Amino acid sequence: MDFADKSRCGHDSSVHGERDHRGRERYALTDTHHGDVWGVCEALDGLFGEPRRGTYELFGWVPQDDDVRRWVGSRAWLVPDDGALEPWLLEDAESLGPLPGSDSLVLTGQDDHEGPPEGHRGPVRVHDGSRWLGSCREFARTLPSERAAPPLVLRGLAQSDRLRTALRTGTRRALDLEQAALEIRDARGEPLTDRLLWATVRDWGPSACGADLIDLELDGEFFTPVPAYAQPVWDQWLAGPPDTPGAWGGLDTRHREVWLDLVRDRACRRPHRDRPAAHAYELDGRRITDEPGLYLALGEAVNGPGGYFGGCLDALTDCLRGSFGYSAPATLLWRNAATARERLSRNLAPCGRPFDLFAEVLDVLAEGGMHITLA
Repeated sequence: MDFADKSRCGHDSSVHGERDHRGRERYALTDTHHGDVWGVCEALDGLFGEPRRGTYELFGWVPQDDDVRRWVGSRAWLVPDDGALEPWLLEDAESLGPLPGSDSLVLTGQDDHEGPPEGHRGPVRVHDGSRWLGSCREFARTLPSERAAPPLVLRGLAQSDRLRTALRTGTRRALDLEQAALEIRDARGEPLTDRLLWATVRDWGPSACGADLIDLELDGEFFTPVPAYAQPVWDQWLAGPPDTPGAWGGLDTRHREVWLDLVRDRACRRPHRDRPAAHAYELDGRRITDEPGLYLALGEAVNGPGGYFGGCLDALTDCLRGSFGYSAPATLLWRNAATARERLSRNLAPCGRPFDLFAEVLDVLAEGGMHITLA
C-alpha cells in the first residue's frame, strides 16, 4: 500500500474527495452497533468496482422475440416452467449472447438472497418485468471465480480515540471493527447515502494528507462496491442534488434505477415537512417511459427536483400516509399521461402474471386521497 500518494488526499479517480464549504468531511466510518464514529476523511479508494456476479447457462434457449443481447434489466425473473416452485430474481442481469457452437444463452447477474431452488435444474421462462424474453429446457449456474477483492482505503482519516486504541493494540480481535457503515455526504455537506460493510483492518500508516492523519486499508472481501457503470450518476449526486426537474430524463433504465436508489437513500436521511391538505400538484409525464421514471417523476411532482415519493407500490402507499411532503386530500394534474399509459400498462409480476402498473398506480394514489386529472 502506498501511503505517500499526495494526489489522493483531496481527489481520486474514483470519488470526488474535496472538503465541502461547510468544513464537514465527505466520508465517515461508523460503528453500526454503538453509533460511534471510527473516523472521518475526505477521500477514499475502492468505492466503485465490479460486484461478484453469477453466470447462468440456459440450455436450449428459445427467444420470445428478438434475441437477448447486452443488458437485460434490473430485475430479471427466472420462472420454473412447472409452476410448482417460486420464481427467483437475478438482479442487474446482462446477456453475453449465445454460446458459440451451442443452443445456449449465457446470462450473468447478482442472485437475490435466495437464488434458484435447491437442486432445481429444469425448464425455466425468463422475463424482465415487462416482457417475456424466452425459455430454456434446463440451466446450469456457475458461481463467480474466486479473486482477490481490492481493498477499501480511507485516505487522510482523522481517527477517533477508540480507533487509535484498536490500532495501537494491533491484535486480530482489535482490528476486527465488526459491522460498520460508510456514511457519505455530498459536496454541500448533506447526508446522501451509506454502504454497509464488515470493517476488518488490513493495514494503516501515516498519510501524506496531513499531520496526525492516517490512510486506513480495510479488507475488500467484506465490502460490496458500487457497480462501475453507476459512477457517472453518483458523480452528479456527490456534487449536490439537482436544482432543476427532469435531470434524469436522458438516462436509460439502468442508470435511472441508480438515480432512484440515491433519491431514496437521501430522502431517508432528511426531515420532511408535509404540505397542508388541498395542495395542487402537477406531474410532467413526458419522461415516464419505464418504471423508475414513473417514481422519479412522482417524487419531483410532490417534493421538487431530486424529490422522493415512493419507489414501488408499497413505498408509494407509505408515502401517501404522511411524513414525505404530502397531506390528503390533494389534487394531481398528470400531463402527458398517455406516455405512461402506453409504456406501463403491460407489466409482468414475478410469477409472470400480467398486470397494469399504470392503472395500479392510479388506484393507489386515489386510495391515498389524491384526486387525479389526466391530461
